[in-house]
Amino acid sequence: MPINKIKEFEDMFLAPYAMRSCDSRGRVYKESEHPYRLCYQRDRDRVIHSAAFRRLEYKTQVFVNHEGDYYRTRLTHSIEVSQIARTIAGVLCLNMDLTEAIALAHDLGHTPFGHSGEEALNDLMKSSGGFNHNLQGLRVVDCLEERYPDFPGLNLSWEVREGIVKHSSSFDVAGRIKEFFPKRAPTLETQAVDVADEIAYDNHDLDDGLTSGLIKEKELEHFEIWEKINRKIDQKYAKIDPALRKYLIIRSLINLQVTDLIQETRRNILRFKVKKYADVGKRRERIVDFSREVRALRKPLREFLMQRLYHHYRVMRMSIKAKRFIRELFREYLRAPAQLPSEVQLKIPKYGLRRVVCDYIAGMTDRYALDEYKKLFNPYEKV
Repeated sequence: MPINKIKEFEDMFLAPYAMRSCDSRGRVYKESEHPYRLCYQRDRDRVIHSAAFRRLEYKTQVFVNHEGDYYRTRLTHSIEVSQIARTIAGVLCLNMDLTEAIALAHDLGHTPFGHSGEEALNDLMKSSGGFNHNLQGLRVVDCLEERYPDFPGLNLSWEVREGIVKHSSSFDVAGRIKEFFPKRAPTLETQAVDVADEIAYDNHDLDDGLTSGLIKEKELEHFEIWEKINRKIDQKYAKIDPALRKYLIIRSLINLQVTDLIQETRRNILRFKVKKYADVGKRRERIVDFSREVRALRKPLREFLMQRLYHHYRVMRMSIKAKRFIRELFREYLRAPAQLPSEVQLKIPKYGLRRVVCDYIAGMTDRYALDEYKKLFNPYEKV
């Protein structure tokens, strides 16, 4: 699409405060524009076709992969975040292609075994810069994916890379990379992904918690947000199947939060006098946000999830086991790096042994990490 047509198209459909592809800061390595795909569409496609994205299928959300096929993984979570974020972006007339690219890429830096894997690697890498999944996500798309002969990584647009680094308003992490202006707020598209991630995480983990039996529906009845929706459903569907009621409640919870978010964001845009893209970066507070009332409704349910699901003894057992797997794998590779695949060993002179081992483990799926552990430490396992 010629540049004048792109500008015409975006001026017609995007709000003045949305990020336009023709205003992108571009890529680290210069490339010719594609004849019929805009830059953020190409970024989205590059993420989808990456090995790191495919591996999310077997990376933990809350429940480890082998515990059942029903539970969410990082891949299904990323797709759900993308769907919610695209809805928000569409209604607010933001750039849906940029939003989708950031949403699909936002978890690329996650380790196997969820946050317990990240904590283990951060502890092991303390003397070498630590580990953070946002920064690792940037490392994945900038260095570790090898798919093009002309440059390392995926060579994504600056705005998608900023969205990965500043995910969850991680200004402290972004501060380590001056390229992304740590004192400036990210695009509204990045902010939409951040909140979509919260909505998807909370509600889908609640769904998985109920399905697993770690949470009982009786425990949720005293939460105002749950009971409010439950009461409406019971009034409309007197004899609804319990499983159907659960799905309907989860769907209604998401709808309530997305609707409130859109309405409050519109108010914030007027309140903060956001008239163009440049105005977004000047605000330190999040513009894409919930109302005070809905934040208050969400808080006790989120605290409950933290205590009853994420800290459930079965989840904690797996978390502690996972940290042990990762620590022992890390130390064994450091002790004898010849056990690493030959293509991984070739990276040691460039990045150093500790960082290469960290990259290798961070890229593993849950299943691969468990298999590797058995191969290295079980004397009867084939190597």
